[in-house]
Amino acid sequence: MTDEFKVLMIDDDEVIAKTTAEYFNMFDVKTAYVTNYDDAVDFLEKNMVSLLLLDINLGERSGFDLCKKVREDYDMPIFFISARTSDDDVLIALNIGGDDYIKKPYTLSILLAKVKSTLARYEREAKAAESAPVSSSGSTSLASDIHLDTNTHKLLVKGEAVSLKAMEYKMLLYLLENRGRVVTKDELLKNVWDDEYIGEGTLAVHIRHLREKIETDPKNPDIIKTVWGVGYMIEETA
Repeated sequence: MTDEFKVLMIDDDEVIAKTTAEYFNMFDVKTAYVTNYDDAVDFLEKNMVSLLLLDINLGERSGFDLCKKVREDYDMPIFFISARTSDDDVLIALNIGGDDYIKKPYTLSILLAKVKSTLARYEREAKAAESAPVSSSGSTSLASDIHLDTNTHKLLVKGEAVSLKAMEYKMLLYLLENRGRVVTKDELLKNVWDDEYIGEGTLAVHIRHLREKIETDPKNPDIIKTVWGVGYMIEETA
């Protein structure tokens, strides 16, 4: 029988993993923990999980490896939690699919607040998707050969379907709805992310991932333009 958990904590330090899980459970955020790569894969196959807290060091295997594995099969928020503080580690974590990076030592109450905020946002998005009316004309053009289908939340790039993560879709749709004007970073964080704990670095990584899916040359974008020091925009003529 499959159980449902809000959070799975994956850390090779059992004391940290157990303490964090127990704290979350005290506040009715159902949480389990495992201490290695194989147990994490096995747990995810047998249970429903809404969010991962993932350490980078997992003994013989890396949390980076596990993140790549999870992203092949699941679409859930992944928070990296690590004592490693180099910018390279942070960038790797975000680039391979992590949604946030929390540095150890962390405060349990603040971590819980971040997790609850993210879970609430994902639940709202799921409900909105379920209740959204189906339209026969749900296609919006980004360019002559790139279209966003608001019914299926997929991109069509040169006739090929490209899947979007939930937050990528929301960001792209918001930029399209505000086409022709600059959308500030603060506006995106407030109206799209709806999460005071998300920083500009995470926002920039998601923009880059979007560009990799829609731009011919992501480093010199033609569709999602950067307005330096302000934000992003999709021009009317894009």
